[in-house]
Amino acid sequence: MSPSIPLQEMIRAIRSARTQCEERGVIQRECAAIRAQFRQADNGARSHNLAKLLYVHMLGYPAHFGQMECVRMIASPRYSEKRVGYLGAMMLLDEKQDASLLITNSIKNDLSHSNQYVQSLALCTLACMGSAEMCRDLAPEIDRLLRASNSYIKKKAALCAVHIVRKVHELGELFAPAARSLLTEKNHGVLHGAVVLITELCERNPEALERFRKTVPDLVQIMKGLVISGYSPEHDVAGISDPFLQVRILRLLRILGRHNETASDAMNDLLAQVATNTDSTKTVGNAVLYETVLTVLDIKSESGLRVLAVNILGRFLLNNDRNIRYIAMMSLQKIVGTDHNAVQRHRGTIVDCLKDHDASVKRRALELSLALVSASNIRSMMKELLLFLSSCPPELRAQTASGIFNAAERYAPSQRWHIDTILHVLTTAGGDVRDETVPNLIQLITNTSELHCYTVHKLYRALLTDISQQPLVQVACWCIGEYGDLLLKGECQETEPAQVTEDDVLDSLETVLQSHMSAPATRGFALTATMKLSTRITDNVDRIRSIVSIYGSCIDVELQQRAVEYNALFKKYDHMRAAVLERMPVIEKNSLGQTNGDFAGEAIKAIQPAIVKQGEPPLLLQPANQVCDLLDLLGGSEEPLQPSSVQSGTASGLPINNSSTAGGDLLDLLGGFEPTPAAQAPAVTVYEKDGVNLTLLCEKHSDTGLTVTLTASNSNDSDISSFTLQAAVPKSVQLHMKAPSGDFLPARGAAKVTQMVVLNNPNKVNLKMRVRISYTSQGSACQDTVQIDSFPGL
Repeated sequence: MSPSIPLQEMIRAIRSARTQCEERGVIQRECAAIRAQFRQADNGARSHNLAKLLYVHMLGYPAHFGQMECVRMIASPRYSEKRVGYLGAMMLLDEKQDASLLITNSIKNDLSHSNQYVQSLALCTLACMGSAEMCRDLAPEIDRLLRASNSYIKKKAALCAVHIVRKVHELGELFAPAARSLLTEKNHGVLHGAVVLITELCERNPEALERFRKTVPDLVQIMKGLVISGYSPEHDVAGISDPFLQVRILRLLRILGRHNETASDAMNDLLAQVATNTDSTKTVGNAVLYETVLTVLDIKSESGLRVLAVNILGRFLLNNDRNIRYIAMMSLQKIVGTDHNAVQRHRGTIVDCLKDHDASVKRRALELSLALVSASNIRSMMKELLLFLSSCPPELRAQTASGIFNAAERYAPSQRWHIDTILHVLTTAGGDVRDETVPNLIQLITNTSELHCYTVHKLYRALLTDISQQPLVQVACWCIGEYGDLLLKGECQETEPAQVTEDDVLDSLETVLQSHMSAPATRGFALTATMKLSTRITDNVDRIRSIVSIYGSCIDVELQQRAVEYNALFKKYDHMRAAVLERMPVIEKNSLGQTNGDFAGEAIKAIQPAIVKQGEPPLLLQPANQVCDLLDLLGGSEEPLQPSSVQSGTASGLPINNSSTAGGDLLDLLGGFEPTPAAQAPAVTVYEKDGVNLTLLCEKHSDTGLTVTLTASNSNDSDISSFTLQAAVPKSVQLHMKAPSGDFLPARGAAKVTQMVVLNNPNKVNLKMRVRISYTSQGSACQDTVQIDSFPGL
């Protein structure tokens, strides 16, 4: 192959290669010829060779040896060579390489060139790969070009200034006066560059934001001119006059009107005009309408204008384009907390989107449907959600079940309806529910004594029908063990009378114990239920004793231990069996924190033990075996308490408590801590990760009462939605979570979300709290947990 072949022939030769090895051979021969010609002093085909080298670079092959040739060609007086040299610099050089510094002087000279196209090449290169040092050196030249008379140069200079502001923030003040003067230009390219530059300045500097709020009337006039202008072939796109400039102006107005009532009032009429006059039948019009909606919802707009914006999003939901439906639901999800009634008008359309074939649209429709559930529509919405649960994809079942549980707990019209709904979910998608569903349902059943008979009959029939849904089987076994006597009586008025014998009940439990589908935990429930029935029936106690004894040699250690202990009850402690196996008392609820989102606040029982920190009240001394049991109950402890800790407590003059019995403090698992009274303390940061910051402020209003204020902020460049906090405390502490101030955290800490938690600590135990943080950032769901072991001032 001749090294002087044109670029087109080299491309043809590379494409005709049948194997990768043949392609590499062609490229290696051509690169060797190019390298040889670069070494020649007088080479008339430099631009020709560099163009071929750039194509090789685009294919992914090394082309770094052409960097210095780019520098030489940029310094060439010929425009044809300078153009290829600047192109090569943008592709082969970056700010991390020393060779990029060699072109700084050439760029400075070309910025003062008499030819506008040479100036344009220098501006494009600086905007593409200019380092911070280059930007500082050349910023005055860019500011000078912003005031030039040539519109073509001013457009390029404005975009170059945007790059400089992003690289060196403090240089923004240099471009502010020129940027404002560019808004008086008639050329749309210059206006577009000016709006982009002002947007960048406002986002990075609060002082610039206040200064440019005075330009709102000018921006409104420019926007009105675009909306009411007639047909212009130069700027028309599908019947919309320069939609790109319109979108940029709307974004800038959104920034200027945020948290400012005066600026918002100045743009309300314009936004209403754009929303009503823009054609929504084309994608271009929908883009302008979408930016209008975002601006209306982000500024302090009038209520009627917000309703108009929500209605536009409602029309988007009817669009055939799935992308438009998706962004409409994303926007509605953000405002459902503040404009709930307006979004409710489109509930039917949103529910219809649950039937969409696109998985992303279906997921967003599910999240929005769960957010729309309220006390007035709980029955109709739950009917739709249960129907969706029966046919939804497997990856959405867990989210759907959790949302149904939360909505039912918050808005249930009756206890029976609540129980029926949860049982329906367990029957449909029992394998996809969360782990805490079983104890939560057991607690609900325990607290509704008037429905014990109805519930045990319904669960017994469900158990006979299907034993594959493990959570359902576990709850059914627990209820049969507790309320088996009600099942045998058959006097339930809520259901059809059914005659159930003792043998039928024991047969069903034995089926669960012997089934290969039963998990070890499920067998434990069934074995305990069988044991409890020994005090609720009279004729089959020997059969129960036989069933229990079989599992005394079970390979599962947990099940074997239970069976051995139950056998001991039969043999050694039969006189205590009735008292030990009596019906469970009513279970008190530990956490009232609820959210109508992905998950409700649950009480987390297993709080990991905290290390005693300096300045905090240490543990009171307990007998060694009792301390070990305490740490075991708390979970997460791998090492027993060392004697040195006990001795240090004694040496400090702390009281020693040896009088408590082994079971005296069993119910108070966190007992023995002595809180330090405090009225109020400064806020402290308890969580800081991935741009999310959570601070805690305590205010003690009584001897046992405490108000904790959790404040969340977002320092990321992107907004955070669906932000929820859930809290859990020890068993003896009462917790009440008030409604949060919102669930949306704007970028760069523009606003915060506060959540007040009221704690009542009647036993004065040492406070611990675990907080679960859930949010959605850039379309992905995030969740994290933080343990709070100390409260300021306590």
